[in-house]
Amino acid sequence: MRISEILAKDTVGISCELFPPKFGSQLANVKETVREMAELKPTYMSITYGATGGTSEYTIDIANEIQNVNHIPALAHLTCVSSTKEKVHSVIEQLKQSGIENILALRGDIPTDADFPLPNQYQYASELIYDIKQQGEFCIGAACYPEGHPEADSMEEDLNYLKEKVEAGCGFLTTQMFFDNSIYYNFMYKVLKKKISVPVVPGIMPVTNASQIKRIVSLSGTMAPPRFKAIVDRFADSPAAMRQAGIAYATEQIIDLIANGVNHVHIYTMNKPDVAGEILRNLSEIYIR
Repeated sequence: MRISEILAKDTVGISCELFPPKFGSQLANVKETVREMAELKPTYMSITYGATGGTSEYTIDIANEIQNVNHIPALAHLTCVSSTKEKVHSVIEQLKQSGIENILALRGDIPTDADFPLPNQYQYASELIYDIKQQGEFCIGAACYPEGHPEADSMEEDLNYLKEKVEAGCGFLTTQMFFDNSIYYNFMYKVLKKKISVPVVPGIMPVTNASQIKRIVSLSGTMAPPRFKAIVDRFADSPAAMRQAGIAYATEQIIDLIANGVNHVHIYTMNKPDVAGEILRNLSEIYIR
């Protein structure tokens, strides 16, 4: 099923994100994670591409496992940074052969020791989106940044680039994680004012250990509001308490979003079906599967 069709439904939906293994020896473990996650019955599952593209074959393998073995719609990530145009075309053909019709097109993080773009690479996600659109009837998604992309000079500039993605053929957007829902609501106002009308799915990250939040903030520039900082400060030295508080905080974010008319939420699960399972149990009367 196409993601755009899922998002058009007037019912609550929860999707989740996984990452592929770095090595083939870990593939069986990740497939077991897929199976456990599929038992939670998310509306769809996305699978990342890997920072350097070295896991691209595993991305295709896991996408196939999600959709054709566990019967959950799969959303395969594809990036500019880690792929030549020839590689992108090859991946698209493999996705077609597996019946995968949903792609999340991203520029990706630029490695510090790499020249980018090379002559045979896409420079911007909008270029990748446009080319994917020419190669088949894919449902294409893209990323957006409620607090502004770290490399953008202003929110206005970032929104202009976002509009280019939509005009190139993007059918839905998924946000970078945020920890204050007012950031998402304010962003939606700016998106609508820009006449961007595709669905914007909020991305929620359940933070279950203190070191995780430090890495998130340093890499993405995501703001940690005082209430969230207080949780980290209070429970950082107690892994079990931090895990419980992080799950509760993510659950509260999701409940607030749904209560305010946001029907679909995407959870960055970090390959932790137990964490996703606890969140969904907290939503057992809200997300009816």
